[in-house]
Amino acid sequence: MRCVSLLSAAAVASAFVVPDQTIFESLSIEDQEIEYPSEHPFWSHEHQAESFWEDLEETFTKAANCAKHAFAEIVDSAHETAVSYGEEFQDAFAGEAWLDTAEYDLDLFEEPPHHGPPHHPPHHGPPGKKPRRPHHPPHHRPNQTIWELISKSKYTTKLAAVVKEFPDLVELLNSTKANHTIFAPTDRAFAKIPKHAPKPPKEFLEKLLTYHISPEFYPAPRILVSRTIPTALEAKFIGKVPQRLSTQVSLKGLTVNFYSRVVAIDIFATNGVIHGIDSILLPPPKAVDIISALPGEFSTLDLALEKTGLYPAFNDTSSHNGGTLFAPSNFAFKRLGPRINAFLFSRFGLKYLKALILYHAGDNITLYSDAIYKLDADARPPPHHKVPKGLIHVDLPTGLEGKSLSIDIARFGRLITMKINGFTRVAVLDGIAADGVIHVVPNVLIPPKTPGGIAVAEDDMDLDEFKARLAPFVEPEEAEWVEEDPEL
Repeated sequence: MRCVSLLSAAAVASAFVVPDQTIFESLSIEDQEIEYPSEHPFWSHEHQAESFWEDLEETFTKAANCAKHAFAEIVDSAHETAVSYGEEFQDAFAGEAWLDTAEYDLDLFEEPPHHGPPHHPPHHGPPGKKPRRPHHPPHHRPNQTIWELISKSKYTTKLAAVVKEFPDLVELLNSTKANHTIFAPTDRAFAKIPKHAPKPPKEFLEKLLTYHISPEFYPAPRILVSRTIPTALEAKFIGKVPQRLSTQVSLKGLTVNFYSRVVAIDIFATNGVIHGIDSILLPPPKAVDIISALPGEFSTLDLALEKTGLYPAFNDTSSHNGGTLFAPSNFAFKRLGPRINAFLFSRFGLKYLKALILYHAGDNITLYSDAIYKLDADARPPPHHKVPKGLIHVDLPTGLEGKSLSIDIARFGRLITMKINGFTRVAVLDGIAADGVIHVVPNVLIPPKTPGGIAVAEDDMDLDEFKARLAPFVEPEEAEWVEEDPEL
């Protein structure tokens, strides 16, 4: 555990450039790439440049298919245009990178972390390469606003030109009434856009820029203990709450939304802080579209949503505000065994399959690993001057009437373990969606026998026991005896 922490610290140290705000105009951004490759898949599909945005608008106004499904309704086409380029939603959601964040090695319920900093900081980087030390900012006070720094820097000329078109954003970044945080795409980030791509619709562009701004103050120490960060973009499918973005610390350093690397950090202004990033951040797609876009991990769940008729309900955001989906992986379904799977996907088992899927989802409560949005309350993050730690318990109502999931979260900084019903540990946290959040579970969740009961491993459950667990939530039909009567 300690070695993992040291490696992460070394990676973060090697990735950060911490410049003084007074020399931001001559900021030395890391220059490891001579060319400007289209690193993020949003830009990897080369369409006719002259019809770039027109094709996207036409796609949504005609309700074209996304992956295997058609949209039940087309809402806010400008917003969803951001996640539809290339016709597949993985183009705007780094799904594989998100799934690669699975952590099976640490359980905070069993192994509380060592308190205090490591005794010996790392001294060695990759073989044959000396580690770089981050530049330390001077101690004098900044004297320019976020907007003044961005508008004067030769490394954010394109960002400044775009922001300048929106007086409200300029005013926000100039105001000293509150401290804000901006993840500022460098000119290199904008260079990843196809050269001849027409300018996007202004409404979409404003939302895109707003998604890069947080209404709260997030200097480096606070980012490093935060899994998710609120932005100034309203999460319209969740309620009047901030759409969140996510942060990751790995051997690549610090990244935002799994693909945008932080290349400059803690550029302080009189009204907040700037962090430079190497890729433009895109608002996330809906949860069901993330599931459909990752068949290698969720094809069974996707098929279950389709066969049970739940896909339209999950895709319809008009009936609820946000939600939490514990998504069983293909491997989780496989662990049920061939007999239970054959039953679930037969015509006799679809009612049971529907009840099973509903047990994995809850509406109107969006539970991130480090924040929670409720229908009747705002998220209340811990004070940013303290390392967030402790145990949290949440009873999350599900789609099954009278059945809740018992969620326990153990946290020390950004080290977080989430368990369900005292048994199943979440494998991958915080798949941020436009209409909620997805957590990946390695086991299919099955309702306990008694209220508050502890779940058992599905590997040890036979078909009769499985059906008995779900029978109270299945509409009584003649299916049971029809299945056994060969003459009918």
